[in-house]
Amino acid sequence: MTLIDGKALSATIKEEIAAEVEKIKAAGKKVPHLAAVLVGDDPASAVYVRNKVRSCEKVGFKSTLLRRPADVSEDEVLELVQQLNEDDDIDGFIVQLPLPKHINEEKITLAIDPRKDVDGFHPVNVGRMALGLPCYLPATPYGILTMLERYGIETSGKHAVVIGRSNIVGTPMSILLSRKSKTGNCTVTLTHSRTKDLPAFARSADIIIAAIGIPEFVKGDMVKEGAVVIDVGINRVEAPDRPKGYKLVGDVAFDEVAPKCSFITPVPGGVGPMTVTSLLLNTLKANRKEVYR
Repeated sequence: MTLIDGKALSATIKEEIAAEVEKIKAAGKKVPHLAAVLVGDDPASAVYVRNKVRSCEKVGFKSTLLRRPADVSEDEVLELVQQLNEDDDIDGFIVQLPLPKHINEEKITLAIDPRKDVDGFHPVNVGRMALGLPCYLPATPYGILTMLERYGIETSGKHAVVIGRSNIVGTPMSILLSRKSKTGNCTVTLTHSRTKDLPAFARSADIIIAAIGIPEFVKGDMVKEGAVVIDVGINRVEAPDRPKGYKLVGDVAFDEVAPKCSFITPVPGGVGPMTVTSLLLNTLKANRKEVYR
């Protein structure tokens, strides 16, 4: 069993990005600039955004954090998005989700210029992804593809079972793995909470992408010998014996599943660090105008 170390891989790729930024500076070109919009005071969102800002600093990107109170109006957020769309110095930006309930997330996403949509959530980028055209890939699926590629995991002709159908992870992952590409060419089964006898599908998988948001959902008897298991879940469960009173677990029962795997990601330290790194890669693409010229 090989542990896919997302933390170490993320650090390696950040070093590669930093080297690219040095070349950009040496050539006298504009340094990549990522902006983030944070609305409200959700603790998890604040941590995510802080990690993104720190990562920008580490690789030499310019970063801008724009905070707004939880009671900000939808119109004000839309106006801010438009300002960022029109700011030529900003290569890409994100609006951290979730947003307060009085703000329509879909309306905000649609207002983002696809050329600056480094989260890869705009329908234009999703459509381009589905057609295999140049686009900004959603950060988590992009991170997973990078892990599979960097660890030399063969995907062509394999049966991949994706557990979970969210627009952020499950659905795009099923599309990407089925595409005719280097890390693709899988036969893909997309399963979810309404799938009948989901464990039977999982047992037939060469590759499992677990993104259903249920702590330790994938058990040892749901995985065949030699499978590759990518655990996207990050769930907080009570742990009275821990200093904080809780621990983080994935959607996979790691201790049961790991001994059967050829490769597996841990939680934490697996997919999570790669998500932020993918955002940096998308911003670098935006700076170079690799997707939209």
